[in-house]
Amino acid sequence: MVRTQPAPRRAGRSGASAGTVLRTVLERGPIARSTIARVTGLSPATVTTASAQLVERGLLRELPEISGPTGLGRPHVPVDLDESRYVVYGIHLAMTHVTTALLDLRGRVLARSRDPHFGLGPAEILRDAVTTLEGLAAEHGDMSVPIGVGFAAGGWIDSESGVVRDHPIPGWNGYPVRADLEHRTGLDVRMDSHARALIDAEVLFGEPRVRESVVQLFVGNVVDAAFATGGVVHHGPRAAAGAVAHVPVEHSVEKCACGRTGCVQATLSDRVLVRRAMQLGIIERPIFRDLLDAGRRRQPAALALFAERAHGVGVVAARLLDLFNPEVLIVCDQGVSHIPGSLDAVRRAVADASATCDDPSNSVLSTSFPGRALPVSAGAVILAELYRTPLASFVRPLAGIS
Repeated sequence: MVRTQPAPRRAGRSGASAGTVLRTVLERGPIARSTIARVTGLSPATVTTASAQLVERGLLRELPEISGPTGLGRPHVPVDLDESRYVVYGIHLAMTHVTTALLDLRGRVLARSRDPHFGLGPAEILRDAVTTLEGLAAEHGDMSVPIGVGFAAGGWIDSESGVVRDHPIPGWNGYPVRADLEHRTGLDVRMDSHARALIDAEVLFGEPRVRESVVQLFVGNVVDAAFATGGVVHHGPRAAAGAVAHVPVEHSVEKCACGRTGCVQATLSDRVLVRRAMQLGIIERPIFRDLLDAGRRRQPAALALFAERAHGVGVVAARLLDLFNPEVLIVCDQGVSHIPGSLDAVRRAVADASATCDDPSNSVLSTSFPGRALPVSAGAVILAELYRTPLASFVRPLAGIS
């Protein structure tokens, strides 16, 4: 595995300015330095210095000089992201499988693999994930350098300590994921819950309004949430924010592993939906993709199951909207992304249950990353830090860059 050298740690105003410049180029590039100064409010000298530092690190590249629209005035040299030098490695842990992926600096998935992990412990799962990443990098076939490994999962992920605090898969509670992966790869490793990581991905690559305030509701085999204001995700002490799995659902009689009845996760998770689908004869195998396929074929019983879950998701979403009053609430749920009518059903439930949301069609959205939310969440753990503090994170000046 190709390794980067440890990055020098710098902080301060210059680092913040470089992050502002890099994010502006991500959103608006190719772009002239003078335009960056105008839209960000940074001084031209600050933009020039930050741009030079980012070019030096291989994060930006200069494009050929161009003249103004009339051919008059000083020509300018636009800058854009340099997508050729770096990749990010991502590992997402789900209940039944691991998704590994390579992503570029725009959060695009370049290569991925989805592999079951039945019967394996954390060390074996991470060992196999690293081996798969090495294989993906070899198959990808270019010389891009990995700048870090992002790990994302549901449950309680303590990003500060690098430890999984609480996860439904046996053996993961208390496991030191960051230390394990750093030892195996020699790369910087960051980890977070997939709900929080998906907010960072939306801020960088998705829905612009999340930069004001957002709640993310993730519904899969694990159900959890996250919220952010001003583009900053709230973690709370030991990164416990967003734990909604055991919030009670009215009228639910589903038994939860925690010993109670009617918890959100026990009522709305993929596993519960699959179990009910098999009881109803909709699918023959306990595989959620089979149920999704039945829904895509508009099988009435499958559509009814997804509509029922969408209503429950909408009720939970209404509670979160009333509690946080965000600009938008984003639902990451495969049914909402892929089954006709599911998002409308969520919005109708929000309209009925929320005391504050008067326009669910405008404020309740589906994820910007349908079909790729898991690898994107893993990569975003690294990319979010890179775009916040590019001079202090992961990369250092490269020899021969001018």
